[in-house]
Amino acid sequence: MSRILIIYTGGTIGMIEDPVTHKLMPFDFDHLIDNVPKIKMLNYEIDHVQFDRPIDSSNMDPSRWAEIANMIQRGYASYDGFVVLHGTDTMAYTASALSFMLDNLDKPVIITGSQLPIGEVRTDGEENLITALQIAAQKRQDCAPGVGSGSMVTEVAILFENYLWRGNRATKLSADNFNAFRSPNYPRLASIGLGIEYNEDALWRTPSRRPLNVRTAMDNGVSVVTIFPGMTAENLRHQLMIPGLKGAVLRTYGAGNAPTGAWFVDSLKEAIDRGITLVNVTQCISGSVSNPRYDAGVPLMELGVLPGHDITVEAALTKMMFLFGLGISTEEVRYYLSHPLCGEMTMK
Repeated sequence: MSRILIIYTGGTIGMIEDPVTHKLMPFDFDHLIDNVPKIKMLNYEIDHVQFDRPIDSSNMDPSRWAEIANMIQRGYASYDGFVVLHGTDTMAYTASALSFMLDNLDKPVIITGSQLPIGEVRTDGEENLITALQIAAQKRQDCAPGVGSGSMVTEVAILFENYLWRGNRATKLSADNFNAFRSPNYPRLASIGLGIEYNEDALWRTPSRRPLNVRTAMDNGVSVVTIFPGMTAENLRHQLMIPGLKGAVLRTYGAGNAPTGAWFVDSLKEAIDRGITLVNVTQCISGSVSNPRYDAGVPLMELGVLPGHDITVEAALTKMMFLFGLGISTEEVRYYLSHPLCGEMTMK
């Protein structure tokens, strides 16, 4: 019998309508389980833990990521898999952060939620929860006894409606579609229909079997700077002069292009000279930033702005938080930002 731990953080999946204001508000875990009687049909041993006070995912922050990671660490030896119930708005950030925090992960951590509360007639939450539990319990048929956990999925993943995505490759693309998440630069890990069809070639496998190493220190001295037509030097400099800033993700055009005027280049140079680490990530839904294809991308490379390849903004930001949180040197941070740690980007 598979043992699964559900970690309930809040989000739409566990919300209930306030009878007075008619607004959705987080409720407790018992309300959620009472509305999914089918769970009892699964032949699993299921336990749960939850935040002291479930939250809307808009209030998610690094301290809450650490709380989730610590819950997984405490239950790691006792459970075969973990299902994290989470609001959709910051789900991709949480999935990315956990993928870095849970080093040497060899068991499934499946994050799911819903677009409609689980008590609604047409809710997507019921199917998402049941499917997430099934994926968390799934074992590989070809895994030799005693070699690792034997789980089919051994990474942090997002399950939503018909697809399973790598957590640090996913982003939320729709505010109201049941298939709310996509992974534009990496294939789906599984497709859900009449059955669950795994894309085993896309699943992450740790290169060696080592004990789980949970590192929860995150440095929030980072930022995201979006380039836009009409941006001024004052605007850019202001964003790069934030007290305590150590790094920033630059969201540029296309394949990594940005203004070539002196005001822009000089502003970035001033930041880099102060020790600010900059990573170049495209604003496009899909695509990659590597070697510049146009003249508009050359100055950034020459300044020392790091190419983000095909990493998502969510993964770039949380990876930067994680690396600065390790207390390593700036040179080491730059190296690891340019190389994948757990499948978050593909280098060309």
